[in-house]
Amino acid sequence: MSDKTTQLKAFERLLIIMDELREQCPWDKKQTLESLRHLTIEEVYELGDAILDNDLDEVKKELGDVLLHIVFYAKIGSETNDFDITEVCNSICDKLVDRHPHIYGDVKVENEEDVKRNWEQLKLKEGKKSVLEGVPKSLPSMVKANRIQDKVAGVGFDWEHPEQVFEKVVEELGELKVEIAKGNQDKIESEFGDVLFSMINYARFLKVNPENALERTNKKFIKRFQYLESKAKDLNKSLKDMTLSEMDIFWEEAKSL
Repeated sequence: MSDKTTQLKAFERLLIIMDELREQCPWDKKQTLESLRHLTIEEVYELGDAILDNDLDEVKKELGDVLLHIVFYAKIGSETNDFDITEVCNSICDKLVDRHPHIYGDVKVENEEDVKRNWEQLKLKEGKKSVLEGVPKSLPSMVKANRIQDKVAGVGFDWEHPEQVFEKVVEELGELKVEIAKGNQDKIESEFGDVLFSMINYARFLKVNPENALERTNKKFIKRFQYLESKAKDLNKSLKDMTLSEMDIFWEEAKSL
């Protein structure tokens, strides 16, 4: 692996290229913080896909794309004299030092949970009125629920045992069943949300990331369904013309692959 000098030279090269692109490329010259936003979100999702696929070469490439966006935002900020890459780097360095008094101070911690609790308490001391202020409003709902639960647990608002959380899941399923029987669509949606929220909370106790778990299932389903489609094509059949029993044979085959 490269040493610090080589790493700094590589980062300097990226900064120089960014300067050149901003000055000379018609597309790069037009970009704003707002125009880059949706592209950045897309890049982060592509990075997430590569990580789940354990495609490390692709992870490397996607990390480069994300890094480019960070440098791009900093370049735009420097043009308006609001901030530059130096301030961006120093800002996160200062935060990391302040948030890790067990490394850069005299605070003692026993484990990861102590670190997380200290982190949330330090953020409140920095002026945040709620531990939930740091949860982005635009996060996908499942990711947001996971972050909400993780943050409140960091200040002690949590269940003591996994069994209690599972009992809550069962309780919420019972309440959903009652509303389904009544046929009140608004209540059904509300209770369904409660079931999902409790399941996501249970995932945390099982040390499972619910977003990753669901995405793995999505990928598994897509792979199996596409196998089914290919087999139907081999038979010159449309899926609509096949019975469920016929499809189930190929589905079971796909599961064994």
